[in-house]
Amino acid sequence: MTLLLIIGIILATLMTGFRIAQEYQRGVIFRLGRFQSIKGPGLYWIIPLIDRQVKVDIRTKTVDLEQQETITKDSVTIKVNAVLWFKITNPEDAIIKVADYNKAVYQFSVTALRNIIGQHSLDEVLREREQINGTLQKIVDTTTEPWGIKIEMVEMKDVEIPEAMQRAMAREAEAIREKRARIVKAEAELEASIKLTQGAKEMEGSPIALELRRMQMLSEIGIDNNTTTIVLVPSDFTNAAKSFTELVNNKKLDA
Repeated sequence: MTLLLIIGIILATLMTGFRIAQEYQRGVIFRLGRFQSIKGPGLYWIIPLIDRQVKVDIRTKTVDLEQQETITKDSVTIKVNAVLWFKITNPEDAIIKVADYNKAVYQFSVTALRNIIGQHSLDEVLREREQINGTLQKIVDTTTEPWGIKIEMVEMKDVEIPEAMQRAMAREAEAIREKRARIVKAEAELEASIKLTQGAKEMEGSPIALELRRMQMLSEIGIDNNTTTIVLVPSDFTNAAKSFTELVNNKKLDA
């Protein structure tokens, strides 16, 4: 009876050594305090009372980096928050080389975010988010790689700018838009003047075209029930007057 009891206790103890890890989990096994192996996923067995396991989730984790108040390179105080995605690629290093990998990743990412914002001006932070995100990812990934952690992506979410700076930026944007509008209007007027000059030269060489334009102008004026009286001078008269003026000027020069 005593023998059966002893055998039963031994079997029960051995049964307690069975473990199950999910597909997204790995078991880091320590034997008498020293790293032994990585187990899982699925069913596996460890030596009771001798082996100890630490389960590690190897799925991608999302970390919200709380809003940070920092100063840009051009001395503008802004508030920035971001999101970071990372996953454990080496469970052994993640458990042995860093005490709390979640806290370590968070703290270093926050520090790196503040530092990289301080290296860029406000305009660069607003325009070059993708470049800053990529640089931040590389910096954090380089540090966390020895911990067995891979930084997959970093994205800045919001950039909060002081109200005074927002008003200044709005005035600057309005001035730029007004400048563009004036340039476009000036270019349109220049193009129109060129076309009018070309048209005038064409009409000058074709009296018939000039008369047709005069008749078209009359029809356009009469559309609005206009009471203005218009006296038309035939183009022959104007041409004769021009010729007479040139003749008189030439005689004065000869005299």
